[in-house]
Amino acid sequence: MNIVPSLDPGSPRVRFGAEMRRLREAAQLSQSAVAARLGCTQTQVSRLEKATRSPSRSDAERLERLFGESDGVSFIRMYQQIHAQPGGPVWFRDWAEEIEPTARVIRSWDPMLVPGLLQTESYARAIFTLEPRATFETVEQRVEARMRRQRILVRDNPPRVIVLFEAGVLQRSVGGPEVMREQLGRLLEAASSPSISIQLVDPECLPGLAGAFMIAELPDGRPITVNADSPAQGHVTTDYEHVAAIQERYETIRLWAYPERTSLQMVEKARHEWT
Repeated sequence: MNIVPSLDPGSPRVRFGAEMRRLREAAQLSQSAVAARLGCTQTQVSRLEKATRSPSRSDAERLERLFGESDGVSFIRMYQQIHAQPGGPVWFRDWAEEIEPTARVIRSWDPMLVPGLLQTESYARAIFTLEPRATFETVEQRVEARMRRQRILVRDNPPRVIVLFEAGVLQRSVGGPEVMREQLGRLLEAASSPSISIQLVDPECLPGLAGAFMIAELPDGRPITVNADSPAQGHVTTDYEHVAAIQERYETIRLWAYPERTSLQMVEKARHEWT
């Protein structure tokens, strides 16, 4: 069964796709005909129209040449609006806007923090506030973007989310006791969903110290995609060797994980200790 992503109907990317389809149909062109002019496949044109793929600068320029500025519609301006959206680093947008919303299964590992998909607003704000050169505006933009990502968890047909993180995260103070109690309560609430699984990993798991990452399984035969994190620059890729290496590391880390029931008991115990 394909999962239909929940997209904001007012977003520039959704408008880009809707205008592209409207003008294509008005010109009585097939998706294949437009694909030939863009130098891509019919499937890629379909994904642009459905807003499950972000347009490139080249896409916008070629559509502008094909349709002109009909009815005041400028694909180049819409492209600029899409890539001017605040809320996170540019490299992460393809993951947050294209990969996560269409994924069937998301696996994640984090040795330092509660993973972003399960963070509370207060926990996320405490993290972003301590970033170098953080301003009130950038912190709020990033918090809002993180909360938007979490919409995939409450839509119809949500992805299967399998979360591993180091047990020491339960004791790492982020924002103080009140924020931690709220965050750990959020984990227990999330774990009640049949689509979310949470396991803690023994702190002695040295293979996990290499860093956080996520693995997404996608529908329609699309390749498995990974997002490997670092303090300065993340890396989103479908490269076979890179994906295989991350998958192997994930399985190694999983061998150090406590059973889910034990993990949730540990979360509950830690929540009561944050007084």
